[in-house]
Amino acid sequence: MVPMVQVRSTIRVVLVDDEALVRAGLRMILEGDATIEIVGEAGDGVAALAVVDDTHPDVVLMDIRMPQMDGLAATEQMLRAHPSTKVVVLTSYDVDDLVPRALRLGATGYFLKDTPPQELVEAVHRIADGDTMLSQSAIGHLVDAVTRQAPGAGGPDATRLADALTERELSVARAISRGLSNAQIATELFVSVTTVKTHVSRILGKLGVVNRVQIAACVQRDAR
Repeated sequence: MVPMVQVRSTIRVVLVDDEALVRAGLRMILEGDATIEIVGEAGDGVAALAVVDDTHPDVVLMDIRMPQMDGLAATEQMLRAHPSTKVVVLTSYDVDDLVPRALRLGATGYFLKDTPPQELVEAVHRIADGDTMLSQSAIGHLVDAVTRQAPGAGGPDATRLADALTERELSVARAISRGLSNAQIATELFVSVTTVKTHVSRILGKLGVVNRVQIAACVQRDAR
């Protein structure tokens, strides 16, 4: 009997950036991975919406500053029409004040345009798998910005996390606030990645937030 070989599904990606050279560089990097397929490109938010409507990608790499329609407006409209699509913000800056707004609109995370190629490929896999990729050098700024811009995020009960979450969920929330990925949290807590994903989903629901940065903001407020 021939053993069954598990075939990894292809991750369908759309690249959105107003600079053709940036798109070409991203394409070259990502197409080096046999499990990633670039299914479309766009140079502005308006074109991006049309491309995503046509291609239904798993992940969209979205430049945040573009002509005609910027990444914020495009992200908001895109996720309203395609809620299962993962939108990840591209930026040239470690600290970009538009990034927290994009995350609050539902973007899965963000990374810098000069991210090393292998890290970029790994990030796309993490994001497609339901994880979040945040710039480690700027996570503190992101949490502070989200807390300032949306001080009520998470609802009135979210400031007492011990009352809202189980002990294990609280451990996961604190690990998220340190910028750990699902795989890193699983290793630290000696559980499976699937179990971590389940905890993250429950934390999001209990705190009434939409992404991991907002979870981290709740943890930061709770510690004050």
